[in-house]
Amino acid sequence: MRTINATRYVTPLREGGSLPGLVEAEDDGLYVLKFRGAGQGPRALVAELVAGELGRAIGLPVPELVLMELDPRIAAAEPDQEIQDLLRASAGLNLGMDFLPGAVAHSAVDPVDPDLAANIVWFDALVMNVDRTARNPNLLCWHRDLWLIDHGASFYRHHGAGEAGWDGAAVAADRFALVADHVLLRQASSITAADERLAPLVNNALLRRLQDLVPPAWAEPGPYVDFLRARIVGTRGFAEEAEAARA
Repeated sequence: MRTINATRYVTPLREGGSLPGLVEAEDDGLYVLKFRGAGQGPRALVAELVAGELGRAIGLPVPELVLMELDPRIAAAEPDQEIQDLLRASAGLNLGMDFLPGAVAHSAVDPVDPDLAANIVWFDALVMNVDRTARNPNLLCWHRDLWLIDHGASFYRHHGAGEAGWDGAAVAADRFALVADHVLLRQASSITAADERLAPLVNNALLRRLQDLVPPAWAEPGPYVDFLRARIVGTRGFAEEAEAARA
């Protein structure tokens, strides 16, 4: 994973609760930057990083993620006091996602390959992503391809864990009834077949790589890897749960 420097704050993207912003970087690229100093805190960045890189590793269309160094002096050029405060509070490492210029939000009437839809439903059930619903699908269409964005709502149980942290392995056994609201569930082919395709890819080597990607200053990565290691054992069960939800 690349680490690059932000060079200019371009504009806020006020669609999300974390107030992400469009930022230019030293490679002249544009990135949607998720800020460590936002209200949801660094755990949301860990969820975005671990879930996003897991999705990319198993072949799902997730834009490139980068670690981005933010110099707080960039805030001096911003007239909005709220944005100035956010930039200063986010000095250091943040998380950027490659900006897809001209992308449009996925519509429920847009066709999706059934196997891809099944893979996405399986993946979101694995990481307990509560934020892929008809109200907020977090799917973009870019050059006629579907792209997955915004995975900060994954591992949602970690937000209620307090300063002591959370027990990922214990949470992994929880049911995920919210899969019934998944925007792609009724367009998907067999979720159990998706499980057979994807579960073998989530191996120890991949989990170790995900753990090594998380900056120590953000959060302890162990519980996230423990969650995935424990949850992957029961994937057949939650795949069947997803099948039952659309029956």
